[in-house]
Amino acid sequence: MKKFIKRVGCSLLFASSLAMAQTPYTDDATYQGLGGKEGIKKIVDTFVTLVLADPRIKDNFTDFDIPQINARLQEQFCEFAGGPCKYTGKYRDKTMDGVGTVRDMKTVHQDLKITNAMFNALTEDLQLAMEQHKVPSSVALKLVAKLAPMQRDIVTK
Repeated sequence: MKKFIKRVGCSLLFASSLAMAQTPYTDDATYQGLGGKEGIKKIVDTFVTLVLADPRIKDNFTDFDIPQINARLQEQFCEFAGGPCKYTGKYRDKTMDGVGTVRDMKTVHQDLKITNAMFNALTEDLQLAMEQHKVPSSVALKLVAKLAPMQRDIVTK
């Protein structure tokens, strides 16, 4: 499993350097491989639980609205996997109480001082969540490849 996680981390960095844009798959094979909406919900629920317990990165999520992050991740994974969802790509701070400026991925992460090591920890937690839900590695890698370009907006340190 550790070898596979390291491969995924390397694949993520490689895919990130090659990817031109974050565009969803045009077919739903990856979406179906993740188990559809219900499977994605289970994966994201497990993923968020792992992230919040991960000592390498959990403190980065202290002031964020976790249910909102969970919902956005479900949208994002669903759309990027070729499913019927629409990822809004927007986040409102917990302190905004649902009103105020909506921030994009880059703006949300700009002050968090996220390193490549932290980004890789998040990737490992995602892989573990997919493994726990028996997602085939070929499907997992396809989702990771679609998410990889976000590294440019998330890693700020």
